Amino acid sequence: MKNTITRDGDILTVSVWGPLDINSSPELEEALDEELNGATELTVDLAHATYVSSMGLRLLLSWQKRMFKQGSMRVINVPEEVMKLFVETGFTEILDIRPA
Repeated sequence: MKNTITRDGDILTVSVWGPLDINSSPELEEALDEELNGATELTVDLAHATYVSSMGLRLLLSWQKRMFKQGSMRVINVPEEVMKLFVETGFTEILDIRPA
Protein backbone atom coordinates (compact mmCIF):
# COMPACT_ATOMS: atom_id res chain seq x y z
CA MET A 1 0.00 0.00 0.00
CA LYS A 2 1.08 3.57 -0.60
CA ASN A 3 1.45 6.41 1.90
CA THR A 4 -1.74 8.47 2.15
CA ILE A 5 -2.56 12.05 3.04
CA THR A 6 -6.08 12.98 4.10
CA ARG A 7 -7.48 16.39 4.94
CA ASP A 8 -10.47 17.29 7.09
CA GLY A 9 -10.65 21.07 7.01
CA ASP A 10 -7.40 22.33 8.50
CA ILE A 11 -6.47 18.91 9.95
CA LEU A 12 -4.10 16.66 8.00
CA THR A 13 -3.33 13.00 8.58
CA VAL A 14 -0.39 11.25 6.95
CA SER A 15 -0.44 7.45 7.07
CA VAL A 16 2.95 5.89 6.43
CA TRP A 17 2.99 2.42 4.86
CA GLY A 18 6.30 0.56 4.82
CA PRO A 19 9.65 2.25 5.38
CA LEU A 20 10.08 5.99 5.89
CA ASP A 21 13.51 6.21 4.33
CA ILE A 22 15.61 7.73 1.56
CA ASN A 23 13.35 6.16 -1.08
CA SER A 24 9.97 7.21 0.30
CA SER A 25 10.76 10.47 2.13
CA PRO A 26 11.32 12.78 -0.88
CA GLU A 27 8.01 11.83 -2.52
CA LEU A 28 6.10 12.16 0.76
CA GLU A 29 7.78 15.48 1.54
CA GLU A 30 6.83 16.86 -1.87
CA ALA A 31 3.25 15.61 -1.61
CA LEU A 32 2.75 17.11 1.84
CA ASP A 33 4.50 20.44 1.20
CA GLU A 34 1.51 22.24 -0.31
CA GLU A 35 -1.01 20.38 1.84
CA LEU A 36 0.58 21.87 4.96
CA ASN A 37 -0.41 25.38 3.85
CA GLY A 38 -3.24 26.44 6.15
CA ALA A 39 -3.13 23.27 8.24
CA THR A 40 -3.30 23.76 11.99
CA GLU A 41 -2.93 20.12 12.99
CA LEU A 42 -0.82 17.35 11.51
CA THR A 43 -1.10 13.73 12.61
CA VAL A 44 1.51 11.26 11.39
CA ASP A 45 0.19 7.72 11.73
CA LEU A 46 3.00 5.15 11.80
CA ALA A 47 0.80 2.10 12.44
CA HIS A 48 1.99 0.50 9.20
CA ALA A 49 5.54 1.88 9.17
CA THR A 50 8.14 -0.85 9.05
CA TYR A 51 11.27 1.27 9.44
CA VAL A 52 12.36 4.88 9.93
CA SER A 53 15.80 5.92 8.67
CA SER A 54 17.77 9.09 9.36
CA MET A 55 16.07 10.61 6.29
CA GLY A 56 12.70 9.79 7.83
CA LEU A 57 13.77 11.38 11.12
CA ARG A 58 14.85 14.51 9.23
CA LEU A 59 11.46 14.66 7.52
CA LEU A 60 9.62 14.38 10.84
CA LEU A 61 11.76 17.20 12.27
CA SER A 62 11.06 19.35 9.23
CA TRP A 63 7.32 18.86 9.63
CA GLN A 64 7.54 19.54 13.37
CA LYS A 65 9.39 22.79 12.77
CA ARG A 66 6.81 23.95 10.25
CA MET A 67 3.82 22.92 12.35
CA PHE A 68 5.28 24.59 15.43
CA LYS A 69 4.75 27.90 13.59
CA GLN A 70 1.19 27.21 12.47
CA GLY A 71 -0.32 24.66 14.84
CA SER A 72 0.61 21.27 16.23
CA MET A 73 1.88 17.87 15.19
CA ARG A 74 1.64 14.46 16.79
CA VAL A 75 2.96 11.04 15.82
CA ILE A 76 0.60 8.18 16.63
CA ASN A 77 0.52 4.39 16.56
CA VAL A 78 4.30 4.13 16.76
CA PRO A 79 5.46 0.50 16.45
CA GLU A 80 7.76 -0.82 19.19
CA GLU A 81 10.89 -0.93 17.00
CA VAL A 82 10.35 2.63 15.78
CA MET A 83 9.68 3.77 19.36
CA LYS A 84 13.06 2.35 20.39
CA LEU A 85 14.68 4.52 17.70
CA PHE A 86 12.78 7.59 18.92
CA VAL A 87 13.95 6.95 22.49
CA GLU A 88 17.58 6.36 21.45
CA THR A 89 17.69 9.51 19.31
CA GLY A 90 15.91 11.74 21.82
CA PHE A 91 12.91 12.27 19.56
CA THR A 92 10.62 11.51 22.49
CA GLU A 93 11.77 14.85 23.91
CA ILE A 94 11.07 16.73 20.68
CA LEU A 95 7.89 15.25 19.25
CA ASP A 96 4.44 14.50 20.66
CA ILE A 97 4.65 10.72 20.26
CA ARG A 98 1.96 8.21 21.11
CA PRO A 99 2.91 4.52 20.97
CA ALA A 100 0.70 1.87 19.40
